[in-house]
Amino acid sequence: MKVTILGNNSALPAFGRHPTAQAVSVYGDIILIDCGEGTQIQMQRYGLRWRNVHHIFISHLHGDHYFGLPGLINSMSLLGRTAPLHLYAPAELQPILDAILSVADTVLCYPFYFHPLPTEGNMVLVDDPSFSVTCFLTEHRIQCHGFLVERKTRGRKLIPEKCREYEIPAAYYEILKQGRDYERKDGLLVKNEWVTTEGPSPKKYAYCADTLFTESFLPTIMNADTIYHECTYLEKDAEKAAARFHSTATQAAQIAKKANAKQLLLGHFSSKYKELDQFREEAEAIFPNVFVTVEGTSYEV
Repeated sequence: MKVTILGNNSALPAFGRHPTAQAVSVYGDIILIDCGEGTQIQMQRYGLRWRNVHHIFISHLHGDHYFGLPGLINSMSLLGRTAPLHLYAPAELQPILDAILSVADTVLCYPFYFHPLPTEGNMVLVDDPSFSVTCFLTEHRIQCHGFLVERKTRGRKLIPEKCREYEIPAAYYEILKQGRDYERKDGLLVKNEWVTTEGPSPKKYAYCADTLFTESFLPTIMNADTIYHECTYLEKDAEKAAARFHSTATQAAQIAKKANAKQLLLGHFSSKYKELDQFREEAEAIFPNVFVTVEGTSYEV
């Protein structure tokens, strides 16, 4: 499970940084979280295939988080997509997309499903055999959601050559993945650890979108392996951050520490800052395992 940063700036593109977008890869599926201007160009640049995107999540309706969406949706159709696409976003986005497609007389060539986000509380949006996605409310100037992506375990990992050596039929493989032993017809009990290894463990990734410093969603993101938290401003601009319903690098680190996270990713930087080293310095004073995100870089969860 990894997170590839496609855009890590705030409202305006600046200093080679783009508006917010990131791709979470889980067992080969790509979950797109937010879709700022230029997202599809960034996907091409960093080799992310839209054919692997089946779920898109939009945190809120400030343009730097969704202005790239209409173009991406349309491009998928022009390129002959046939697989269904599921969009999870504030309800107000649906008529906006409908109007854009309607005035261009565009009919998508693939099934497109719009799922409105709840106006209060948490909700499990996707519960797939491989992963789940839960939304939670942040505290921003307009309604805004964060997302918790949880990779599920697929059980133990088979060692194919050992399975063949012990003459285990393929029909029994799924049971082996559950950790059970296999008894052959000749009475030999094949121990599970002889033919399998530890499989991938469950993982938690919390995407904390635009928000004031708040502990309101802390119970949802507790013990996350990796947290992405917006840090639009440095601590010297904390008053400006609060007035604009954003956080500082120090505040992001405080949340990561309180959540008992293993890793913190910083992003959504204001265009007033060209150099970003100070963001890391401020956060590291509180939470040691921190990364100032770089576009095009993939971070293991």
